[in-house]
Amino acid sequence: MINHYFKLHDKVAVITGGASGIGFASAKRLAEVGAKVVLLDIDEEKGNDAASKLQMEGYPAWFVKCDVTNARDCETAANYIKEQFQNVDVLFNNAGIIRRKTVVELTESEWDAVINVSLKGAFLLSKYVIPLMSESGGGSIINTGSGWGLKGGDKAASYCAAKAGVVNLTKAMAIDHGHQNIRVNCICPGDTDTPLLRGEAGQLNIEERAFLKDSAINRPLARLGTPTDIANGVLFLASELSSWVTGTTLTVDGGGLA
Repeated sequence: MINHYFKLHDKVAVITGGASGIGFASAKRLAEVGAKVVLLDIDEEKGNDAASKLQMEGYPAWFVKCDVTNARDCETAANYIKEQFQNVDVLFNNAGIIRRKTVVELTESEWDAVINVSLKGAFLLSKYVIPLMSESGGGSIINTGSGWGLKGGDKAASYCAAKAGVVNLTKAMAIDHGHQNIRVNCICPGDTDTPLLRGEAGQLNIEERAFLKDSAINRPLARLGTPTDIANGVLFLASELSSWVTGTTLTVDGGGLA
């Protein structure tokens, strides 16, 4: 009986940053329980490859190229989804980038890029998807925050600011759209073994293996997260198991903030 609450048969799930990492793992997890998944990403080649991988495993998957910082792209993606499926049940605003610099070291363009992808991107896609979600009776929006959206971190000023904004944007959206039966929650991963995390080693000029080991060793569970660890949390927030959960953050970090 409990399996019923996990199932997303015939539900439509839209995932930004869906070409790799947490986005791809979450798309696969949602597809495994019956969702039709639409991957949005700025990287067309990787996005098509990701959708093809899911299709080859028998899952219904589509790719739409979308720059989440561009209003026209977000509106076009929402219109495509409406034409193809008539509804959206789950929106996972996951796209994000990081620049490991202090405010003194950051350029204005680097600051803007980080804020725009994580925070503006969540705003823009939600702006165009919420009316469609509301028309179909409601749904679940999940925004990707970070442990560094709940506390500070070194050499990551723009990222910390963006993710803190995502955390509080989530709360505001939950208040505004609860009457439309739309739940809005934030998942806050700790260090997770993704291309984004591995890229930080290069930004900091640290050997990758040493960087990953250091990222894991100081948390109670003493390992990095995997994209699937985060995807399991996304499934919870997307499913009926969290039907009375909105406006909150789910921290998935191996105890890093404990």
